Parts: sequence; structure tokens; C-alpha cells
Amino acid sequence: MSGFKRCLVLRRGLTDYMEGWELQRRTAIAVRDGRSPHVLIVLQHPPTYTLGVRGKTEHLLASEEALRRLGARVYRVDRGGDVTFHGPGQIVGYPIFRLDDWGQGPLWYVRGLEAALIDTLAALGIAADRVQGRPGVWVGAEKVAAIGVRVSRNVTTHGFALNVSPDLSYFQHIVPCGLADAAVTSIERLLGRPFPLHEVEALVIQSLGRVFGLELAQEEEETQAVAQAGVGGP
Repeated sequence: MSGFKRCLVLRRGLTDYMEGWELQRRTAIAVRDGRSPHVLIVLQHPPTYTLGVRGKTEHLLASEEALRRLGARVYRVDRGGDVTFHGPGQIVGYPIFRLDDWGQGPLWYVRGLEAALIDTLAALGIAADRVQGRPGVWVGAEKVAAIGVRVSRNVTTHGFALNVSPDLSYFQHIVPCGLADAAVTSIERLLGRPFPLHEVEALVIQSLGRVFGLELAQEEEETQAVAQAGVGGP
């Protein structure tokens, strides 16, 4: 790729899943129409299970009523992939990118997300890698980051979820990503100690900037540009 592409970074903290999905929708329209540069939304969600367009209901190992009693919601969404979990202690990233700007397609994009997350984990002293045929980022046989994306009219939505310090017991109620033989881990478990989520979030943003050649907007620029593009708000 040549040159840098401007990207607004929206760091939203704990955000209801449907609110985050609506923010993605509005942002994707603004990016597609040229009213906004590329956007990276970074947040956390309350306990939530999502199934992708080809996700199998049987990969939910408990009823929706039982999951609600655990404080979790269940949604079927328009991304690729099967079933996954989102919750506090997990960094969720929604890059809203125009792939035309790179002249590349979805597979290149997913590999870029994986590369950025592997780079982030390396900065923490964790050796992670890809597993052929299994999107996401792995440490041995354990998945530490899930990836599920949608590309419509060459604009990306959805993205990745990196486990920093979530309650991993929530994963016991699903077949993660539809892989019955896959285990799930977190940065906290791998390091054997808690690690500040905001520091990992900063590393993720920096790694995405390097991998995709992004000029990340400063906070004061971001506030003004988001208001003009109409991609902010509650």
C-alpha cells in the first residue's frame, strides 16, 4: 500500500451491543458516501452472544432463557462466522474501512486484522499465530482473538474480539466459532496476571495503524470530524 489513510478512532468503553451495531451502520453509510474517512470503533460490550449469518443455533449449549438468567443477551447478526461471546474485559474492534482505498479484498483484510493482533500480543511477550482454515488468532490450540467480518459494497463492518481479561466461563455455554475442539484463552491467563485493558487497547490501535498504514486522528480532530460526518452520538 502507498501513503497513509486517515482514520478516526472512536473509543466508546462499555456499550450496549445493539447501540454499537447501530453506530456501525451509521458509520458505514458515512464512510461509503465519502462523508467520513476510515473509522475504527473500539469498545467493550455487556455479556452478549452473537451468531453470524451461517451460525448454527445448536452451537448455543444453553437456551436463550438460561443465558438471560446469566445476564447475557443473544443476537443473530450479519457478519460471517458462527457463534461467539462478547463481554467486559474483551476489546472489540469494528474497523469501518473502504477496501477500495487499498485495492484489496476481504481475505487480505482478515489477514491484516490477524497480523495486527499477533503484533499486539508480541508486544506483550505472547507468541501467537494463525491456524490454517480457522480465522482468528491462536496461542497453541487456544483461541485468544476471534474475527468475524462483513464486507458490503467494499465497506467493512464487524471485526475482532481480543480476550484481555473476560470471564471465560461464559464460553462454556457455546461451541466457540463452531469449533468443538477449540479452547479459549485470554491475555490474563497467558501472562498469569491482570493487565490493564486500556494499555492493550492502545497497543491494538497502534498495531492496526501500522499494518494498514493509517494516520490516526487526534482527539480534538476526531470530535469535530465525527460531528461533521454524523457518525457519533449516543
